[in-house]
Amino acid sequence: MEPPQASAEPQQAPTEPTPAPAERSPAPVERTPQSPAQVRRRAAVAGAAVSLLLILAIVLGSRLLRDFDSALLPYAVATVFLAFGVAYRYTVWVSAPGARRLFKQGWRAFFSVENFRSAPTALPRMIATYLGFQKFLGARSHARWAAHQLIFWGCILAALITFPLTWGWFTFTSSTGSGPGYEMRIWGFKVLGFDSLNFVGWLMFHGLDIAAVLVIPGAAYFLWRRMKDRGAITGQRFAYDLVPLIALIVISVTGLLLTFSSIFLHGGGYEFLAILHMVSVVFTLIYIPFGKFFHIVQRPAAVGMQLFKYTARRRDGQPAADGADSGLLACRRCGQPIDTAPYVENLQGTMRDLKLDFDGWAEYCPRCKRVLRGTAYLSHVKKGFK
Repeated sequence: MEPPQASAEPQQAPTEPTPAPAERSPAPVERTPQSPAQVRRRAAVAGAAVSLLLILAIVLGSRLLRDFDSALLPYAVATVFLAFGVAYRYTVWVSAPGARRLFKQGWRAFFSVENFRSAPTALPRMIATYLGFQKFLGARSHARWAAHQLIFWGCILAALITFPLTWGWFTFTSSTGSGPGYEMRIWGFKVLGFDSLNFVGWLMFHGLDIAAVLVIPGAAYFLWRRMKDRGAITGQRFAYDLVPLIALIVISVTGLLLTFSSIFLHGGGYEFLAILHMVSVVFTLIYIPFGKFFHIVQRPAAVGMQLFKYTARRRDGQPAADGADSGLLACRRCGQPIDTAPYVENLQGTMRDLKLDFDGWAEYCPRCKRVLRGTAYLSHVKKGFK
């Protein structure tokens, strides 16, 4: 959003007649904003509650710690800090007026029975395309999309293996005492029996290696791009943009070296590599809520917003015969579609919450906002400038 200059009167600048503004929903009752201290207190309480719930889940899921591996204690402690940080940061994020409105609209669209009846496949399709395969990245660059997919699925696979093992939720035990038969148990219940010498057994014991092989080329590509691409270099920050990529590569490489040490070096250097791997994993888990990785937690909320826009468009109308979308609000100056009326009204409500006095500008397209602001500048600030 580009606010006009304080001295300009851009809505009077155009000489051509403008369409009548769409009817606006009445301004909502103003909500008393919370002070930063109140937001931090709420966030701390939310973080403590989620951490305690995770500790309880670890104790119960590991059958009162009978299946808990004490060697994995640092990882488990790091996940508790991760839970606290995610809950704390998420609460602070949702407390902002803009995020709060998007969050509410997204969940309202998610739980709407009417939306499910009118478009039952919309949510699964958006989860698959927006969260899983992230098609919006492919529109920017196929290489970036492929690298992001490698990192995404590698991290998903690693998380699905590491977290339950760390918490003692599932275990691998020898069914004969000496192998090669093994049993995978979840919460003490046998789920699967397999031979460690066949292909299934190899996959079971090398799942983290597969995840590392996926992550390394994806993270290396983005690291190379951060060092070579002029546009990426201009706005990047070391701690925010480079540290996450370096951390992913260190975790993946040290994890592969642990396997290499156990198979080819008969355990040589294993203890040092295990400590280095543990430190890198613990650091990354604690870093997630307060760095670039936090977008992993934020991204699902964007799916709800996409669903809100999609269902609003279907409810307001289908695409017209001339190609224009009758479900979209038209720009007040040029008549080109901007976005769905509910989305624009939601944006205007956010501006009122923030006490920004230019919510009417949400009804102009970006090009017209620039034109009106430039016209106002020429008319009122630089008179005589040609």
